[in-house]
Amino acid sequence: MAARCVGLGLCDQRLMVMMISSSLPQDQEKEYVGFATLPSQVHRKSVKKGFDFTLLVAGESGLGKSTLVNSLFLTDLYNDKKFLNSEERITQTVEITKHTVEIEEKGVRLRLTIVDTPGFGDAVNNKECWRPVADYVDQQFEQYFRDESGLNRRNILDNRVHCCLYFISPFGHGLRPMDVEFMRAVHDKVNIVPILAKADTLTPAEVRKMKPKIRQEIESFGIKIYQFPDCDSDEDEEFKQQDKELKESIPFAVIGSNTVVEAKGRRIRGRLYPWGIVEVENPAHCDFVKLRNMLIRTHMQDLKDVTRDTHYENYRAQCIQSMTRMVVKEPSATLIPPQSVPVFHGFGRVGSVCEQKLSTDASTDAT
Repeated sequence: MAARCVGLGLCDQRLMVMMISSSLPQDQEKEYVGFATLPSQVHRKSVKKGFDFTLLVAGESGLGKSTLVNSLFLTDLYNDKKFLNSEERITQTVEITKHTVEIEEKGVRLRLTIVDTPGFGDAVNNKECWRPVADYVDQQFEQYFRDESGLNRRNILDNRVHCCLYFISPFGHGLRPMDVEFMRAVHDKVNIVPILAKADTLTPAEVRKMKPKIRQEIESFGIKIYQFPDCDSDEDEEFKQQDKELKESIPFAVIGSNTVVEAKGRRIRGRLYPWGIVEVENPAHCDFVKLRNMLIRTHMQDLKDVTRDTHYENYRAQCIQSMTRMVVKEPSATLIPPQSVPVFHGFGRVGSVCEQKLSTDASTDAT
């Protein structure tokens, strides 16, 4: 009954409380308060507000990033994408592009933002090609901190990056120096989920051999990827087995396709080859279903929680500590010159935020 009343008005919630209380024995009805309906109230409020999720995709061109994103969310975010020729790719620098779309499913609205990195890894010299990506993540933290410190905190737009899908080339026989450099540069800022791209170019034996090799290299280089939360002791065995398989699937060997093909009388999304058809949603062919379930159906909220409670809190704590040291050092200062703002290890400058906060505090004290 509670599930049926979710999303209804206040009168319907009162009706639900009355029906629950009337179904109780008379001796228990006197002790019934009604807070058992709190989950329904929270659910209704959350559904009404909608949800935000920001996904960053990184990796060199030609690894199927755009195709996979379209396959995951059953939408076309890259219909106006421009493909560069070889000469243009040589001179291209790393850019940051955003695609935002609102998706609705069974009355639940999701504001999805995809952050792409065209030009990443395409240059002859890819030294520090990760820097624009790291700076972008820092800028979103800075903007959120600025909004959080302002006067109007009711309608803060959350553009913090909640997850980074990093695409690893299947032709490198493991991690390349660029992969290691990128992941180590951003692993304290964002949840990294490694992806073994274009899995249909590898045999099943090659995939089984490559996965543990990449996991071992990730551990040996001290790279911190997204850690799945441990199962509770009261979870059923089926859920525990699914969680175990999910952890063993890292990096997810995926195939993307926007093409619908016909196979044995069924219309499926897949890739047609002379030797047969690769089905995107067939667990025997790739890990697409596991990735989709993890990213959308089971761990999306946890990715947001880790971003808020760990990555953003680290940034926020260091910013507040820096502002405190500045105030102690120069109590009479109302504005700190940008050149005197320290650079946080792994976070970049947050001078504008510190200046705004200190100026606001000083104005308040003066009045």
